[in-house]
Amino acid sequence: MNDDDDGLEGVVAAHTVLSEVDGAAGRLVIRGHALDDIAPHWRHEDAMRLLFQGFFDTLPDAAGLRALLGRARCEVFERLQPGDAATLRQLPPIEAVRALLARLPDGDDLATALRLVAAPAVYTAAVMRWRLGVQALAPDASWPHAADMLRMLHGRAPTASQVGALDTYLVTVCDHGLNASTFAARVVASTGAGLASAVLAGLSALKGPLHGGAPGPVLDALDAIGTAAHARAWLEEAVAGGQRLMGFGHRIYRVRDPRADALKGALQRLSAQGQVGAARFELAEATEHGRARDPAREKARPRARDQRRVLHRAAARSAGLRPRELHLRVRGRPRERMGGACARAGEEGAADPAAVGVRGARRTRRRGRARALSGCLALLMVLARKAARRFCRRYL
Repeated sequence: MNDDDDGLEGVVAAHTVLSEVDGAAGRLVIRGHALDDIAPHWRHEDAMRLLFQGFFDTLPDAAGLRALLGRARCEVFERLQPGDAATLRQLPPIEAVRALLARLPDGDDLATALRLVAAPAVYTAAVMRWRLGVQALAPDASWPHAADMLRMLHGRAPTASQVGALDTYLVTVCDHGLNASTFAARVVASTGAGLASAVLAGLSALKGPLHGGAPGPVLDALDAIGTAAHARAWLEEAVAGGQRLMGFGHRIYRVRDPRADALKGALQRLSAQGQVGAARFELAEATEHGRARDPAREKARPRARDQRRVLHRAAARSAGLRPRELHLRVRGRPRERMGGACARAGEEGAADPAAVGVRGARRTRRRGRARALSGCLALLMVLARKAARRFCRRYL
């Protein structure tokens, strides 16, 4: 690491079996399964079971996990209190959801993990309905997770295509390597704290505009552009004014972002059935293509041209699946990343992450803490060297 702009790239802080991000090839592999293969077909529950394997004792089959997750939704809903609507609807949605999540008991068993996966879907729908002045809807344990999430939010049964699109989205973003939020969750888990504590730490990191909150400015840009015909002119004016354009490129992916292709496919299927606004989809496409043709594109994030991750996610959220405020409460992801965060926290204590369960993790917690402390010390040493170089350049 010879340059101050390298950040912490190249520092080994932990080992994982959960996901592999291959930026050079444009691939994301989740526990041995390429995202391209599973995103169009898997349900959210399938991805959760895959992530949880090896970290919890007596993990049920897919049908059993779906039933347990349904009961978990009902359990967390019962924790809502009569005065919550009047109090929490005044807060930004992410703050309200995080406050409700903090009520959940800490622990390191499967029941705790399922409550943490279930709660954001229930609480987000409740908060958004409170902000509209209507009552929160109770979960239906017999429904699949994605379908029940949409029903609680909109107050009506979603179409099969909408449920499929949301499942694709949830699978696509369930885990993505060791980033700021997963690292924060692992650090907290290494202290012996429970899953709820670790997940809340990860959620707090995910909220930041340089991590999970990045798509917010993209929605603002799309709103400012207005129509596809105005995209090129707006982009040229923004670049000429020195603005940084969010949503173009990715720090890791150099040729393609596989999540973008998965989300675009889901959005195209909805658009073909008239279930999302074609104009919004066209606007996102025109904005991306207009920027790719711009010769001054060095002022955008300098990565591959084929990056649609943020633009198409923004279009999907704005065009029908969820209201805009749902995105702005965070990157939109307490519910999407909860399963991955729980798996990361469970993995942190395991000597052999692929093989041991929670009990084995408890027996090897010292080894897990040592690995985490070693990674933290490596990061601190890198930061200290960077600070020393900056000091010398400025004052010596």
